[in-house]
Amino acid sequence: MWTTTERRTAISLSTPSTPRLRLRPAAPPGSARTALDGAWWPRSADPVAELPGLILALQDHGPIDDHRPITHVLLRKDDWDSRPRRLRVDGPNDARVVRLSWFDSLPSGLLIAIHADGRRVDLFTVPAATPRTEAEAAMDLAIHPHDHLGVPGLLAALVPPGRTARAGTPTASESAWESEGGRLRRDLAAR
Repeated sequence: MWTTTERRTAISLSTPSTPRLRLRPAAPPGSARTALDGAWWPRSADPVAELPGLILALQDHGPIDDHRPITHVLLRKDDWDSRPRRLRVDGPNDARVVRLSWFDSLPSGLLIAIHADGRRVDLFTVPAATPRTEAEAAMDLAIHPHDHLGVPGLLAALVPPGRTARAGTPTASESAWESEGGRLRRDLAAR
């Protein structure tokens, strides 16, 4: 049974921020689904502050005649500071309530947004505390056409916050990832 707090709709008091979002180009009809549709780097772990801008950006992505609203977002519990069940998103033309579901079983760093027509968007969510260089490299990897990494591989490629690697020296996570067939951003640029 839901408590009174869980039944409330969370409302962000600030204007939705422009998300740090990178999406793969739309695949041709009939092509195979990729591991991820893109990557997002939120500025904090507060879903009420971060999700409205992301949801509005995802609704505007795709063919101009096929803009369907996001109605449901699936998130991993441990990735966020709070867990509202519903979130009001104030767009330029209307306001709507989006259902939020929280799971322990989702891989860390995965966010799934579901459109009203059933289409889904799988995003790698870069932890907010990640340094800019590592975050941008991970987002580039998530959308690169020659790499089909899942969220665990992308998380392993990140340098843990507070730890830096010497220039040109791979971190332990990079070495492990490369030994499993991954490629670092500098290797992708050579293609």
